[in-house]
Formats: sequence, structure tokens, C-alpha cells
Amino acid sequence: MKYKQIFKSIGQNKKIFIDVGLFIGITLAFHYLYRYLVPVFAQWPVYKTLSSWLIDRVFFESAWFVQSFLYDIVLDGRTMRFPNEGYIAITSGCSGLKPILQLIILFVLFPGPWKKKVWYIPLGVLIVHLTNLFRIISLSVVVMSWPKHWDFAHDWILRPFFYVVIFALWWFWNEKMRTKT
Repeated sequence: MKYKQIFKSIGQNKKIFIDVGLFIGITLAFHYLYRYLVPVFAQWPVYKTLSSWLIDRVFFESAWFVQSFLYDIVLDGRTMRFPNEGYIAITSGCSGLKPILQLIILFVLFPGPWKKKVWYIPLGVLIVHLTNLFRIISLSVVVMSWPKHWDFAHDWILRPFFYVVIFALWWFWNEKMRTKT
């Protein structure tokens, strides 16, 4: 009896399963295509310029916050050096370019009215950028407070946090924006 109810519920909610499957498919396809194609993209002048610009934005904005509100740090190139000998170097992987492009591709390919996408995509880009700043600032706290846990915080908490934010933006789009007029 319970199995009939489960299958009936799945049938009634088929749209959400299709939408989630489309989200996962676009996200995974982009992730693997990006990893495969980033060496090619890295040679393009527009990619280099955009990546370098984002690295500078993330570095200077997060360093400003850390210096203003958290710690007395020394800036060395694109590296923040902390009083406890810890450091954070902002590289191309820290720029947030991949999640920003991932968000743009997701919303360009996902169904919905373009009239709303025109403003929702830039808003999403801003939110992903702010998420990246939060990530770098949080890593600054980890460097100073729990330096032995930096790798874990970087790889297993704060990097995947981008996907949580992108999923939340997608969920809001799918549930509140996509079909509303």
C-alpha cells in the first residue's frame, strides 16, 4: 500500500523531478566541460582579462574587510599574510569565475521568461561574488583560529557552499520566478 502512495506521489510531482534532473544535468555537464576546456579558455585574452580582474576584486575587497574589521594583515601581491604566519593567496581558482559562469549557463539554459532572466542573472552573479567574499573572509578566520583545519574548511565546507548558493538561487527561480508573471 505504501509503495502505491509513493509512486502516486512521484507521478504527481513529476515536474519537480524533471526540473531537479535538469539542474543536476546542466550543473554536472558544465563542471566537467569547464574542467576539460579551462586550459583552452585560459589562452583567450578575454578569459585572462576577466579572470585577472576578478582575482583583483576578490583580493582587494576581502583584504579590505579583513584589515578593517578582523586582523592586522600584510598585503603581498595577491597574498594576505596573517600575524600567525598563515597566509591566503588569491589565485585564479579563488576568483569565483567558474561558479559565476556556471550560474550564467544554468539560467541561460534553464526554462523561464527572458524578461526576468535579464535582471535575475546579474543579481545571481552579484550574490555568487558576495558568497566568494564570504568564503575568503571565512578562510581568514580559519587561518587565524584553526589553521590546522584550513584544508578541510576550504575543500569540504566553503568550496561546496557555492553549490548550495547556486541551488538556492535556482530553487527560488524555479519556485517563485519562473512561472509567475
